[in-house]
Amino acid sequence: MLDIVFINPGDKKEIYQDLKDLSAYEPPFLIASFASFLRNKGYKVAIIDSNVENLSPKETAEKVKELNPKLVAVIVYGNQPSASTQTMTIAGKICTELKKENLLVSIGGLHPSALPEKTLIEEDVDFAIEGEEQIPLIELLEYLNKKRELKDVRGIWYYEDKKIKNNSKPPLISNLDEYLPIAAWDLLPMEKYKAHNWHCFDNLDNRSYGAIYTSLGCPYRCSFCCINAPFGKPGIRYRSPELIVKELEILATKYKVKNIKIIDEMFVLDERHYMKIVDLLIEKNLNLNIWAYARVDTIKKETLKKMKKAGFNWLCLGIESASEFVRDGAKKKLRFKDIEQVVKDIRNEGIRVLANYIFGLWDDNFETMEETLNFAKKLNTEFANFYSVMAYPGSELYNFAIKNNLKLPKKWSDYSQHSPYQIPLATKYLSPIEVLKFRNYGWKCYFENPKYHKMIEETFSDKVLEHIYYMTNKKLFRDYEYIKKELNDKR
Repeated sequence: MLDIVFINPGDKKEIYQDLKDLSAYEPPFLIASFASFLRNKGYKVAIIDSNVENLSPKETAEKVKELNPKLVAVIVYGNQPSASTQTMTIAGKICTELKKENLLVSIGGLHPSALPEKTLIEEDVDFAIEGEEQIPLIELLEYLNKKRELKDVRGIWYYEDKKIKNNSKPPLISNLDEYLPIAAWDLLPMEKYKAHNWHCFDNLDNRSYGAIYTSLGCPYRCSFCCINAPFGKPGIRYRSPELIVKELEILATKYKVKNIKIIDEMFVLDERHYMKIVDLLIEKNLNLNIWAYARVDTIKKETLKKMKKAGFNWLCLGIESASEFVRDGAKKKLRFKDIEQVVKDIRNEGIRVLANYIFGLWDDNFETMEETLNFAKKLNTEFANFYSVMAYPGSELYNFAIKNNLKLPKKWSDYSQHSPYQIPLATKYLSPIEVLKFRNYGWKCYFENPKYHKMIEETFSDKVLEHIYYMTNKKLFRDYEYIKKELNDKR
């Protein structure tokens, strides 16, 4: 009998529509690391990645039933922090099927941690985990082995005598090397994961994929971000560079992974941390294709050459808006007039830039959004993401939306940027539909821009340019009639 089975939920069709072949199938690092942590403590574990295996909720529950675990842990994260909420719809369906099989079910992840009581009420689960998952899970297993009372299991919400109970949260983990060890990659179907299309523009024929955290948390307080929901406050903690590079070496040599995502919300921050990783990677000469997140104001020109040598071929910058006034309203505390120079410095070293932009921040109007779009076209980075503002649970914006009775999607899956029924937040000046339509217009303008096509052809190849044409011909359906009806609904 297994002690615990972890489930990675997902529904690519519902979340990405027909764009799913362009998106990444990311290995669930946190789940695999939690499994490794418990296995190191002597527990028998397994993982079912129903997302990459394309399993229905019923098929997932049947596979779990065959394994006959003492506890099931449905862990809801995703390719980025917001993906936790959009995955909750399919996660809930999986939980319902698991309970039909009379299994004991716990649920954790960013969304359940942000809304633990609501999650317990809405979903067919026995336990909802608030905060980091490792201590609650190991204490739940101790409870099931009669080594601990349920009231002493920290970080859980549950029913007792039909009343909702919640136990105090454990302190934040200090030793990440112990509690976030090298992941149990052997429990995952590594051959099935694939990197983002843009990540592989230098070689579209090899999309093998690995993804790891080198740190947890973020010290910043952007109002639209929910990254710190499991941690309760801004801050950052690090795994050791030696452990990280050892893990990357395992991925490169044992599993033949080429493309690596550093999942950290802010990798390029503490130079002592990330440059130690860079130095060790140069020593190992693993020939990886790595991408990571940075801020414009944390990039140091003198580090870029070594980062490129270590395999950092892409850096993702959260530019968000071209308007300093709009950025300040989102608590994006940046004062940079030198974005163009930083982007130029990065690209001069042969590192590609993925730029993130957001339409529909609270102070946005058509003029400021047009300003952002024109700035994006001027920078003309190798790839760009255009988001419309969503009030994700765990963010300040979510609390603001609830307090001010702003319209939010009915289904968690409709928090996806690609959902037909996505309802972004209104701004001071614009309706949700106006924001959504501008976002779609902006995406089309950017990727159909002849200047962008010329840069892609010169930087990469004709094959990549053909891929861009293929990508832009994909249709993203929006049900504006449904959205209009919802916005007029006073219930």
